[in-house]
Amino acid sequence: MKAFFRIAFLLGVACWSTVFAQGRWVKLAPFPEPAEELLGASASGKLYVFCGLAPGWKPIGMVYEYDPGADRWTKKNPMPLPSHHVAFTEYKGKIYAFGGFVLPQSGPAAWVPIDSAWEYDPARDTWRALAPLPTKRGSPVAVTVGDRMYVIGGAVTGPKEAAVHPARAHYSTGAVEEYDPATNSWRSRAPLPTPRNHATAGVVNGKVYVIGGRVGGAFVSSGSSNVGVVEEYDPAADLWGAPKARMPSARSAMASGVLGGRIYVTGGEGQDYRSMFTFRALEAYDPATNTWASLPSMPVSRHGLAGAVVGNRLHMVSGDVQSAGTGVHVHTDAHDAYEF
Repeated sequence: MKAFFRIAFLLGVACWSTVFAQGRWVKLAPFPEPAEELLGASASGKLYVFCGLAPGWKPIGMVYEYDPGADRWTKKNPMPLPSHHVAFTEYKGKIYAFGGFVLPQSGPAAWVPIDSAWEYDPARDTWRALAPLPTKRGSPVAVTVGDRMYVIGGAVTGPKEAAVHPARAHYSTGAVEEYDPATNSWRSRAPLPTPRNHATAGVVNGKVYVIGGRVGGAFVSSGSSNVGVVEEYDPAADLWGAPKARMPSARSAMASGVLGGRIYVTGGEGQDYRSMFTFRALEAYDPATNTWASLPSMPVSRHGLAGAVVGNRLHMVSGDVQSAGTGVHVHTDAHDAYEF
């Protein structure tokens, strides 16, 4: 009997791998303004890329729209407050932006967490300010479930600090805050069990899955460690479940997208005593079976890239092929899409 179940399990894995093997990476129109710390979102059949970070930690605040039918990029109105490490999510054709970092008003460069919340209307190319996020933070994740949005995790300052800096104490937060667009209001929810930043997240069957990221500080080069932790949140019950299967490659600053009940994660960075590196690996998580599978790797490794699913393609845009802190910035214009 045990042998029978083992064979059935292996056949199931083999079948899943066969389905995944049908996908392929394709090259699309290069990104016009290569940068790192980009974020992506899809709305109404188009891809949107936001943010960007220039040397000296200066936020660019760019907005680009990609039309898959024309394979063309169009520059749109910039973000009203240039910021980086902002969380984005889509709801009813509009894109919502929460939190992030800005430069200090004076003094040395650093990352100042903000409580900004904005609604971007792609059809009108306009921005509208919303009720502030209750917890100032940068590098959270944001998702939409039903008629609510959830902003999860991120990095916050120490008790006596005004900004996040690699040479000063700062923390990851487990804060989870729910936004109701109908009333423009917030409420606190059950905190993330493993506080972290630079994670990614996806929603499958009404459940939220927070994947990977950094524990400790916000900087991969100082005071943090990458984790492969996957945690599931049920918004209806306001409950976090038992930890799920860890991702094969613990990493942070990656991008992801959801299609067909699975969450696809690629890109990212990591550092240890011997190396500073970026990821090519594309890995897929199936919540139904609580398993991971490896797919063909992205052509160009990088971190701080923008990603989203549009139609039957997982788009991965620009980013830095070097890990942070190397002293060298190589921003690629690569726009690769995994076609299912």
